Amino acid sequence: MITIVNYGVGNPGALVNMFEFIGYDARIADESSSILGASHLVLPGVGAFDAAMNCLRNSQLIPSLEQAVLERKVPLLGVCLGMQLLGRRSEEGSTKGLGWISADTVRMQPDPSFNLKVPFMGWAEIECSPTARLFDAGSEQRFYFTHSYQMRCDHQSDVAGIYQFDGPIVSAVQQENIFGVQFHPEKSHRFGMRLLSNFVERSR
Repeated sequence: MITIVNYGVGNPGALVNMFEFIGYDARIADESSSILGASHLVLPGVGAFDAAMNCLRNSQLIPSLEQAVLERKVPLLGVCLGMQLLGRRSEEGSTKGLGWISADTVRMQPDPSFNLKVPFMGWAEIECSPTARLFDAGSEQRFYFTHSYQMRCDHQSDVAGIYQFDGPIVSAVQQENIFGVQFHPEKSHRFGMRLLSNFVERSR
């Protein structure tokens, strides 16, 4: 069962609706037993980093997530802020992240001469790495973003996709069974549907 982790942050219902629309059974769960019984996990997130991490810790679900993802290797997809939570920390606050990806999140600060607005809200085309399992290499990949902070990875091998802003912005990460996307697949129409399908079919 595809399980959307409900820890009080994000819009898990929209992700369930998208999975069901493309033909997969999905549920929202806030209990350890459901986390441990999942075939795939999705960690959504919107808002501020510290508030989201505090909600996740207060939910008492982190031990179950660590057992499922780190020990049993259940595929997990972090979405938007959920991707940033996979890293060590964020400039947005002082709370430690999950630390599953060797990365930090920093504020987007484009040079004023670029005349770019932060937060970035809109569509962008992704350049995916040859080994990225969530994307279909050689085809158009466009997704909807809304964010003010970007993840910076220690290792290029963890970067599954980028888009161009004032320079390359990490838009997707991949490390073994752990995946993350900075954009909103549930708002990205056919591109988001394809990505979520790829997550289910290619993540193991």
